[in-house]
Amino acid sequence: MKPNRPIRRFDVFAEYQRLKAIEKDQLSADEAKGYGIWLAKVVAARKFRKVRQKEGEGKEKESKNEEREELIDNKWHALDGIAQTDALFEKEIVQRMGDDFYNRVFSPAVKDAFKSGKDYTEIRDKVRENWKPK
Repeated sequence: MKPNRPIRRFDVFAEYQRLKAIEKDQLSADEAKGYGIWLAKVVAARKFRKVRQKEGEGKEKESKNEEREELIDNKWHALDGIAQTDALFEKEIVQRMGDDFYNRVFSPAVKDAFKSGKDYTEIRDKVRENWKPK
């Protein structure tokens, strides 16, 4: 079985964080999906911002971004006013790769790695190396 689109480190990170939120933070399944995609976007934004920043600009821009990170309905983190929900996780991650691939291949593989105690950095490339799109 193959994914519809290439599997990104972003996808693996979001799924890993979803699992971690369920197990360690005791979040519900829907909240964990929202948290996983929110955290993946925050980390990705910070990574790319650092690459593009000139020295001395970091603190001002970072504090402005942190102000935009809010909680909607005491459940969903938001970025730029958009709630990072379980439905968004489904759309931007699950549907992107395909429901069948996510449920039968991707999620179980990441879950196995997570349950075995492997850190995200240990699995981010290894787990997706044989998953080429259709």
